Amino acid sequence: MGYQSLQQCVDDLQRQGQLVHIDAPIDANLEAAAIQRRVVAAGGPALLFTNVVNCRFPMLANLFGTRERTRLIFRDGIEAIKQLVLLRSDPQQLLRRPWHFRGVPLVGLSMLPKKVARGPILANRTTISQLPQLKSWPQDGGAFVTLPQVYTEDVRQPGLKHSNLGMYRVQLSGEHYKPDEEIGLHYQIHRSIGVHHAAALAAGKPFRVNVFVGGPPAMTVAAVMPLPEGMSELGFAGALGGHRVRMISRPGELPFHADTDFCIVGEVIPDRLEPEGPFGDHLGYYSLTHPFPVMRVKEVYHRDGAIWPFTVVGRPPQEDSMLGELIHEITGPLIPEVLPGVRGVNAVDAAGVHPLLLAIGSERYMPFLTAGRPQEILTQASAILGQGQLSLAKFLLIVAEQDDPQLDIHHIEQFLRHLLQRADWSRDLHFHTQTTVDTLDYSGTELNAGSKVVMAAAGPARYELATSVPSDLKLPSGFRDARLVLPGLMAITGPRCPAPSFDYDVSHVAHQESRREVATPLERFCAEISPVNLDGIRWIVVVDESQFVAESLRNFLWVTFTRTNPAADLYGIESFVFDKHWGCRGPLVFDARIKPHHAPVLEEPPEITRRVDSLATPGGPLHGII
Repeated sequence: MGYQSLQQCVDDLQRQGQLVHIDAPIDANLEAAAIQRRVVAAGGPALLFTNVVNCRFPMLANLFGTRERTRLIFRDGIEAIKQLVLLRSDPQQLLRRPWHFRGVPLVGLSMLPKKVARGPILANRTTISQLPQLKSWPQDGGAFVTLPQVYTEDVRQPGLKHSNLGMYRVQLSGEHYKPDEEIGLHYQIHRSIGVHHAAALAAGKPFRVNVFVGGPPAMTVAAVMPLPEGMSELGFAGALGGHRVRMISRPGELPFHADTDFCIVGEVIPDRLEPEGPFGDHLGYYSLTHPFPVMRVKEVYHRDGAIWPFTVVGRPPQEDSMLGELIHEITGPLIPEVLPGVRGVNAVDAAGVHPLLLAIGSERYMPFLTAGRPQEILTQASAILGQGQLSLAKFLLIVAEQDDPQLDIHHIEQFLRHLLQRADWSRDLHFHTQTTVDTLDYSGTELNAGSKVVMAAAGPARYELATSVPSDLKLPSGFRDARLVLPGLMAITGPRCPAPSFDYDVSHVAHQESRREVATPLERFCAEISPVNLDGIRWIVVVDESQFVAESLRNFLWVTFTRTNPAADLYGIESFVFDKHWGCRGPLVFDARIKPHHAPVLEEPPEITRRVDSLATPGGPLHGII
């Protein structure tokens, strides 16, 4: 029932044929990450690199890389968690089916962390430079911990009950950190660690941080779960893993996870920020260098036989996509309870998760009338954008369940067709300007800053969607190669913008001033193209390469929603402003080109690609795996 250590999990996966030992020398600098990306794409096994160049610790790759393996790892805990979720959403179930929930008391007991005086983690000490120095992408600013479990407490209410366990990236090396003495700590908005940090600063007390790496896989999942503030990640890990989480408690110190593989002990240096990054991130671009807190390292512990698990992020899908599916499976049933009237929400992985949400709501305000326009779903959209990390979304597309009760929120092409047949761009676009977006999203021109738009559709289908590019379409000068992506949705290659760089110094004010002084290429496009030649086209995406975008739904989603800032990059044919509401009578037009202020796209060095290819040739350690 569950694993008490990472080694137990590794042994079990090997018995199940889900893990392969790689004994050939593997370099943590770019090579290990490239192998990880390739094996994830191939749906391959977990890999244990036992011979890491210049490092004595083995590295574990692709632990959660397939849906089947993730379910295998948590084959006992998932059902226990689902029972708890079901009872929370419908407590009467316990009275109606008590036998079905007979195991809940034991699950409740496993949710109580256990204080202990000692544990395997205290067996050995090491230094930061002796840890695996994983570098995933060529422009990364140093080595990073990519599966950290960052443990903090609230200085106002210290103790396990008010602790936070989150996955906030940790930079182990770089020119701004003293080797073996300092590391970088990056956390984004809407993360509970920020509450703890602010409390420590206000109280003038040290902000202590422990970083766990490894241990039972349930701890890793707990660190990424979007739990409500105040709900214990340690309790969730105990329920999912089937064992109480053992925490070593010693006077004057922050608790250690007794069964983790590594623990970095330290505290954040007050009033000290250093440039952290760049880092190849999960949107498929680099997150750039910005000032973030610095952590002074006091101790680095590791258990006997310690294993260093890692992941690699980049353009989705990656390994974290499987964790996202698990999170949705667990939390999905709670959506109607947390957001009344909302039937489901899909944070679209191919679009980078936060940029695009699809939602199905209900129209119940006046059921005796057929209004034919969004009403209650607009209220529900506001509730969604006010809910935790869902508030980081840039695009929220919401439709009414009553219009098609069989509509599947995870069938994205079907959902988009449903929306395009109903949404009236003259009334159904609702913008939130000058607001916050994901820290990792560079479609705006300031860190954490951008805009949002709600696209709402309710009522019967009103529009026929074109199934081919109009034969008489004439494009303005500089625009070419129109291609149909989906019915009613067309991609066009536009003039290229200057290439982005790693310098992120374009101000939002300057950007807006330039837009006012000179008509943008998209404004010219909308003014010159004839709506008569766009029959059945409801949505146009202007991109750098329309052929690439039209090749797959995945390409369309990634390009369109990671490269647009709604308030700045949405245009329309025959657009207007009425009572401060922006709309358009013709097709909606997205400027999804790469702009100068965007972050660079992640690219793998050719020499690393060739090295991985050679490892996969007959007789090589990766032959038959990738």
